[in-house]
Amino acid sequence: MSEYHEPEEKLSEEAIDYHRVIKSVIEELEAVDWYNQRAEATNDPDVQAIVEHNRDEEIEHACMGLEWLRRKNPVWDEMLRTFLFQTAKITEIEEEGEGEEGGEGGGEEAPASSKSLGLGSMRGGE
Repeated sequence: MSEYHEPEEKLSEEAIDYHRVIKSVIEELEAVDWYNQRAEATNDPDVQAIVEHNRDEEIEHACMGLEWLRRKNPVWDEMLRTFLFQTAKITEIEEEGEGEEGGEGGGEEAPASSKSLGLGSMRGGE
């Protein structure tokens, strides 16, 4: 049984690598959850330290996969740049981006620069 939703012979090597990384990120995030639960459940400080260390290693691995996706796909790049390392409420970032998309006169540069200005002004108001 294949792990692909489409016939493998129809998939490019790039699509197969994309799938590999996504599956790896999913597996790393599952491991983060498992180790986090173990750390929460144990009463032994040594066990807690070990599983917290393991959890943090899995976070590192997941982030490496996300960075690969960001570098390979412009939509991942745009979304990660939009939502990560922001101080505004997450849903407000999305709403602000949607409100600005139609406001500029087209072109790729305008939305990116206006998003940046909008977030900057939000930070200044805090």
